[in-house]
Amino acid sequence: MKRILIIDDDASVRETFLAALADRNYALETADSGAAGLESARCRRPDLVFLDLKMPEMSGVEALARLHAISPDVPVYIFTGFYRSFLEPLKDLQKRGITFDLARKPLTLAEIRAIADGVLKHSIDTAPPYRPTRGSR
Repeated sequence: MKRILIIDDDASVRETFLAALADRNYALETADSGAAGLESARCRRPDLVFLDLKMPEMSGVEALARLHAISPDVPVYIFTGFYRSFLEPLKDLQKRGITFDLARKPLTLAEIRAIADGVLKHSIDTAPPYRPTRGSR
């Protein structure tokens, strides 16, 4: 089962993500801060992270850099209403080879589902299909 980690300090946003993905076959986990999200990622590697940028104590930019150090290949989808405030720090992360996707808040339930399904289906589809060899029965 694919694991999705949702990191946002706003409980209503976390609940929206949970509601959007409840009928999907994903293991869902939430964290109310960057630090809690990093601890969760250390304990159980996520297959996808939804990350807010504007959070107290540790910004999403800092959390993203630390998450990359833990699991550099985990897809991260940043969602924020404040992307312009974080544009330069995000560009700096990209220059360091840290990849992410960006979406503006608010996301609809359909958008959340489409992102999760698209990212996680893609990771499943990267495995080569099984093809029996000639003569095998």
